[in-house]
Amino acid sequence: MEPDLFTAAAEERQQKDPTGSPLAVRMRPRTLDEVAGQQHLLKPGSPLRRLVGEGASGPVGPSSVFLWGPPGTGKTTLAYVVSKATNKRFVELSAITAGVKEVRAVIDGARRASGGYGTETVLFLDEIHRFSKAQQDSLLPAVENRWVTLIAATTENPYFSVISPLLSRSLLLTLEPLTDDDVRGLLHRALADERGLKGAVTLPEDTGDHLVRIAGGDARRALTALEAAAGAALDKGETAISLATLEETVDRAAVKYDRSGDQHYDVASALIKSIRGSDVDAALHYLARMIEAGEDPRFIARRLMISASEDIGLADPNALPIAVAAAQAVAMIGFPEAALTLSHATIALALAPKSNAATTAIGAALDDVRKGLAGPVPTHLRDGHYKGAAKLGHAQGYVYPHDLPEGIARQQYAPDALKDRAYYEPTRHGAEARYADAVEWTRKHLGRKQP
Repeated sequence: MEPDLFTAAAEERQQKDPTGSPLAVRMRPRTLDEVAGQQHLLKPGSPLRRLVGEGASGPVGPSSVFLWGPPGTGKTTLAYVVSKATNKRFVELSAITAGVKEVRAVIDGARRASGGYGTETVLFLDEIHRFSKAQQDSLLPAVENRWVTLIAATTENPYFSVISPLLSRSLLLTLEPLTDDDVRGLLHRALADERGLKGAVTLPEDTGDHLVRIAGGDARRALTALEAAAGAALDKGETAISLATLEETVDRAAVKYDRSGDQHYDVASALIKSIRGSDVDAALHYLARMIEAGEDPRFIARRLMISASEDIGLADPNALPIAVAAAQAVAMIGFPEAALTLSHATIALALAPKSNAATTAIGAALDDVRKGLAGPVPTHLRDGHYKGAAKLGHAQGYVYPHDLPEGIARQQYAPDALKDRAYYEPTRHGAEARYADAVEWTRKHLGRKQP
């Protein structure tokens, strides 16, 4: 809502004594140039720069925008910068506490401000995904007629959580998790800045690396942990935040894990080999190490998808759909909730029956092709749809399997050089047993030699 007398007084006290506010609040950027990360959204002429009045003159006004991204990536910060940098009337609502009544009050105020004083209104609506369809509908006239310029923030996919008419009238801006360098730069700025810790403590490299890891691309989490650790260090009379002090403060041990070094691949390899070996407990241990080290959840999900085909295959046909669903879910929700989805998939894959038959089958087929064992496609299998194909004998003599009672035609499919090659050798593990029976039956009816 618009600031009242008490809100204004509180803000004035914070300006006079900023130490009363959390470090994450004190270090909020004052301009777009101070924003950490999100440079893809801050180029000259971008919607956000137009919102603060940069290049917004002329017949084209600023657009309403949706800010979509994980927690701590700067959605509220960007709205705060707009509120401080713009000469427009700025109103803030949260979908957690506001309803249609509050939205309509803002819209009515915006129309009065525009008609009476020529003042434009920017409405920041946090957590918009919590609004019902009816509540979101109440915003449509104001956005469509530009009575307000809407900045809506959400951690959930807007295509699922926001009504299409509202989304189509706005620009969708996707915020990415901060990179390690973004977080590290933010920490060093907070250590030295007059609004921050004013050089009261230093941050050794090993402590800084661990702080970056546990932040997981979340600026707010990084600054909150830094403030707590700095306070603990000063209480002990220390001028440097030791790794032990940080661990005590955040109750989170430093995982010895270099995401760009050998351990990145060693732990990932151990996860996959534990799944392959059906040791669900070991697999969960390595998964936990990767999560605690700040590993990209999408990387873990990709490894699980590979494992589902490489080590399980048709022994459990549900393994790959589970892994793919996990990857899709992880991309939508991010950490910390993504840990639940990755655990779900890891357990399912570790306990599934195993078969590498699909892996060895394509490997053997690729090996033959690379050796030059290919040969021409049999003429009866060639395309017969174009003019002149019949004169070449293409598609002549082809037997349509659906015309036969058993649905299988005794004819040659592979090139002559490979007509008796058998690549797929199914196991009798789990559901693959029925594929083994199917392979044996079809090869027999095709007149193929059995391996």
